[in-house]
Amino acid sequence: MIRTDSNRVFLAPAEYVDSDHAVVTKIARHLALENESADLAMLAVRIFRHVREIRYDAPDFDRLDSFKASTLLLERRGYCVPKASAFAALCRASGIPSRLGFADVTNHLANPKTLELMGGPTFAWHGYAEVLLKGRWLKVSPTFDSSTCERMRANVLEFDGASDAHLQPFDRSGRNFMTYENFHGVFHDVPARFLASEMKRLYPRAYQAIRSAQLSSKKA
Repeated sequence: MIRTDSNRVFLAPAEYVDSDHAVVTKIARHLALENESADLAMLAVRIFRHVREIRYDAPDFDRLDSFKASTLLLERRGYCVPKASAFAALCRASGIPSRLGFADVTNHLANPKTLELMGGPTFAWHGYAEVLLKGRWLKVSPTFDSSTCERMRANVLEFDGASDAHLQPFDRSGRNFMTYENFHGVFHDVPARFLASEMKRLYPRAYQAIRSAQLSSKKA
């Protein structure tokens, strides 16, 4: 009987988790050189911090390449899904198996404008990543950069390479912040076409607001 390693697929490049792209491999090499030890967990921590500090920004569902890891790393902005894609791509380029996960989350501190645009506090298909370290799959969410956390009055999320790093459950005052409601499973690549159409269907007001802001920005 031929024995296979099913986790090897999570080292392979994909269309959106494009771990073989030149910008991905260049950044992965740089982060590896900065990692003084040969500990893959510590390298994953460095990758997490690098992606986390990329500016959190509104999604662009009209542009499928915005979901690509390489696009996020080049443009230095994006929302949870491409940030998870970039983390997974940098891990794969570094020889660390990684995959994508999706979940519905409730934002208990969303402002009234956001609640109106989204139709409530539950946000569908939040993207995060999973990384295989020392035989365990760990969930990580490199979503909110330090500046965004400061505006939301939440502590910056840290990843220690040994335990899950979910979105922050509480803010600095101890108020409920983020709650995971429903997990949708794990994926080798971003289901970009599905997400683009599903987000437009679920959140038409938010989509139109984001679209209008992007068009205004291009005209300015």
